[in-house]
Amino acid sequence: MTEDFQSLFIFSITAKDVVANILIAMCCGIFISLLYKYTYKGLNYSAAFTVSLIMLTMITAIVIMVIGNNLARAFGMVGAMSIIRFRTAVKDASDIMFIFFALSIGLASGVKLYSIAIFGTIFIGLVYLVVSQLNFALPQKREFLLQIIAHENQLPEDPFMQTLKKFCGKTKLVNVKTLGEEDNQLMEFSYYVNMRDEKLGPGLVSAIKNLQGVVQTNLFFDETN
Repeated sequence: MTEDFQSLFIFSITAKDVVANILIAMCCGIFISLLYKYTYKGLNYSAAFTVSLIMLTMITAIVIMVIGNNLARAFGMVGAMSIIRFRTAVKDASDIMFIFFALSIGLASGVKLYSIAIFGTIFIGLVYLVVSQLNFALPQKREFLLQIIAHENQLPEDPFMQTLKKFCGKTKLVNVKTLGEEDNQLMEFSYYVNMRDEKLGPGLVSAIKNLQGVVQTNLFFDETN
C-alpha cells in the first residue's frame, strides 16, 4: 500500500520518451494547423495563429512532462502562468475550439498516450472537416441586411412593406436612425430579410430605390458563411 502511494509521486521519463512525445505532438499539431487553414472561412485569417497551434501542442506536451506527478511543480507552473497577461481577444468560436483541440492533444502526447493523441486528432479532424464541408450549421436560407436611406418628409405611409413582401419571405426592422441636418433630414432603415430567391436581390434593390424619397439602397450578406 505504501509503495503504491509513493509511486504516485514518482514520474520517470527518458530522453527517448521526451523526443517521442514532442514528435507526436508536433505531427498532431501540424495536422490541426492544416485543418484550420483548409477549413477557415472568415475574413481575418492569421498565419501566426496557424503556426501557434503547432507550437501550442508541443509546448503543452513539454509542460505536462515537466509537471509529471509533482504537485509542487504543478502549483509553481500555475503561478508562473498567472503572471502572463493574454490581451488578444479570440472572437471566433472555431478559434477557441482549435485552441482546446491543440491543448488536449498536447496533454495526451505529454503523458505518452500516443494512441489517444493520434486517433483523437484524426477522428475529430475528419468529423470537423465533414461538418464544415456540408455546411451543417448554416440555415437553409441566408439572412440579408437591407439598408435604406431616404428623405423623411418625402416618404409615403408604410413605404417599404409592400415591396418587401413581394421579394422576401420574412422581414424584421432592426434599426432606424436619422442622418444629416434638420433642413435636409434623412432616415436610415435597416432590415433583416430572407429572400424568396437569392437571385431576386438586384430586383429588390432596384424596386426599393425607385420608391419615392429613397436616396440609397444597399443589400448585404455575411460572406463568412
